[in-house]
Order: sequence, then structure tokens, then C-alpha cells
Amino acid sequence: MAVEKVNSSSSLAEVIDRILDKGIVIDAWLRVSLVGIELLSIEARVVIASVETYLKYAEAVGLTTKSLTQ
Repeated sequence: MAVEKVNSSSSLAEVIDRILDKGIVIDAWLRVSLVGIELLSIEARVVIASVETYLKYAEAVGLTTKSLTQ
């Protein structure tokens, strides 16, 4: 069985184009507590996408007024 190595390099523009086309969602949740007392709670959601991709995502999870009126 022969193994072929394919050298395919992506330029930064191709990577950014793919991210904007598909989108990235980073959802983070952090809670710091000491002896059962919550000291700090952080929730963050970061969406990196084109406007079109974001609107599709927002409609799918119910964040747009269009999805609320249906």
C-alpha cells in the first residue's frame, strides 16, 4: 500500500473565506466558587461569520424576530 503525501497549503484569504462561509461559534461558561459560594460566573458566546451565515444561525436558534412571529 503506497502512501502519498499531498502538499496543499491554504492561504489566509482562503481560511478567512471558509470561516465566513461556514462560521465559528465559541460558547464558553465559567464558574468560580469557594466553599459553595459562587464568586464569579461568566458566560460568553462568540459568533464569527458572514451576515448571511449569522442570520441562518440566529433563525435556527430562535434569536430573530422572524422566528418569533411564526
